Amino acid sequence: MGIALHHDPMISAAHGKPGGGSCGPRSGGRPLDTVTAGLSDSVVPSIRRAGILAALAAAPFALAYRFAVIYRVRAGHPTPRPPQRTPADLGMAYETLEAPTEDGLRLPAWFVPAAGGRAGPGVAIVHGWESARDRLLPIVQFLHAAGFHCLAVDVRGHGANARETLPITAGEFGSDALAAWAALDARPEVTRSALLGHSMGAIGAILAAANEPRVGAVVVTSSPADPWRLTRQTFRLARLPFPDVIAYPLAWLTSRVYVRPRGHGIVRTSATEALRRIRVPILLVHGTEDTVIPVTHLRRLERVTTGSGEPAEVLEIAGGQHSWLYEFPIYRRTVAAFLARSLGGIDPEIAAARAEAVDARRLPDLVRPPTQIELEPGGFRSLVRIATPLRHGAADPHGAADAATVASRARELAG
Repeated sequence: MGIALHHDPMISAAHGKPGGGSCGPRSGGRPLDTVTAGLSDSVVPSIRRAGILAALAAAPFALAYRFAVIYRVRAGHPTPRPPQRTPADLGMAYETLEAPTEDGLRLPAWFVPAAGGRAGPGVAIVHGWESARDRLLPIVQFLHAAGFHCLAVDVRGHGANARETLPITAGEFGSDALAAWAALDARPEVTRSALLGHSMGAIGAILAAANEPRVGAVVVTSSPADPWRLTRQTFRLARLPFPDVIAYPLAWLTSRVYVRPRGHGIVRTSATEALRRIRVPILLVHGTEDTVIPVTHLRRLERVTTGSGEPAEVLEIAGGQHSWLYEFPIYRRTVAAFLARSLGGIDPEIAAARAEAVDARRLPDLVRPPTQIELEPGGFRSLVRIATPLRHGAADPHGAADAATVASRARELAG
């Protein structure tokens, strides 16, 4: 290119001689270097500038997409935490069973019969992210005392299940909540059944009820409103230093990239959208001091149910956090009365009194691996880890050792 645009003047002069033959210029004797100089001064620099501008414009989108893909890899796989206790530890008889899913999995579960196994209503209970069925045993405890049959399940990729290859989304919580409800509803002791979910399990309960009209009622505890807002909140929890003007568009993109490997759309995994399709009683519960999923998510869900013509019952617990709301007597009483009214077969006042009388308390972990959020250093250090995924991948030797210890303890408990 340098030769074409910087000819020696002697070549130009030779081409301009009369009678120069076929090598001379054919358009008024204009020298060759004049033509090529025009191309250099206008066309080539313009193309170059356009390419640079296009690259600059595309760079933020490329970086955002790279972030979204790495986020999916790092955040999409929960830390294993097999159950460390059984219902027997709280004085309840139980049966171990499996809940089959539509895609061929068999989820480990416990069935806890109430009222001596007599016919009556039941509740399928779905845990949240990086949790397991034993973490909600206090809920089983007070519902069992109130007279409800209960079934608690480990969602895929959690509890005693194997680690999943693909990321876990709200769609999987929905599929597994439906599997838990179906396994409970098939029991001969159960006359009518409901779903109760916590956090991501609450989204799962909503999605399941939206797709199965036979679900009798839904109790939604500490639920995120939709994938986009949930993703934005995880940025805050990891203390990623994104201002809102960047964080919200980035969360919009990241939430869509996150669900893609499972073939889900955002609408399919949104609690907000699913609530519009539910026509059975709904109880929304949230703590006012929830720093994981702020109470604003509850208010959004409440507005949706009101707008759909099927307003939900709402309980805001003053001082309540994201977890352990069952430690509040008002939670136990309200949930038991709501389920008794919705399902029938139990007097609501009696159910409420029995549930409130139970001293339901959180169970301390025997062994507890750190969660993915706890493994994050936060701030700019998290951004460095995200920017160098091969060096700072999701695998962590200390986390793996903790997970192995938990698995070993779980095998001991299983006998």
